[in-house]
Amino acid sequence: MTTPKEITGNTLRVYLHLIRNGPCELREVQRGLSLSTPSLASYHLNRLVSAGYVKQDSDGKYLAIKEASTEILEGYTKVGTALVPQLFFFAVLFTILIVFFSYQAINSPEFIIYLVATSLAAVVLLWYEAFKLWRRLVVEPDKKQI
Repeated sequence: MTTPKEITGNTLRVYLHLIRNGPCELREVQRGLSLSTPSLASYHLNRLVSAGYVKQDSDGKYLAIKEASTEILEGYTKVGTALVPQLFFFAVLFTILIVFFSYQAINSPEFIIYLVATSLAAVVLLWYEAFKLWRRLVVEPDKKQI
């Protein structure tokens, strides 16, 4: 049985393709992800099926099991067809607050050092965590397709 942490690289790309596009046939997955052969697509689909994240319907199409997506996509929110790290929203919020409070601190110079230190620490931490999660979804094009 494959664990969610083992669903990475092209196997994760295949799963995300099924989440975004709905039920797909083997060749649709291969073409949609530009995989070199149908057997490569079959390999990744079989890994997902054996892990219980994907099933094959009576028409031969593969579809993602929605309940399983919470395990694999933990920490993400679906916005339209895009998957966005949940911490991204906090990063945006704190960025806006820093800009606002920085503007307010102009009238109150003794508050500046606390504002800057706290705000900078929060923003750096949140952006770091957001991009760390985002990188899990991105497969670098230079990597081998297996």
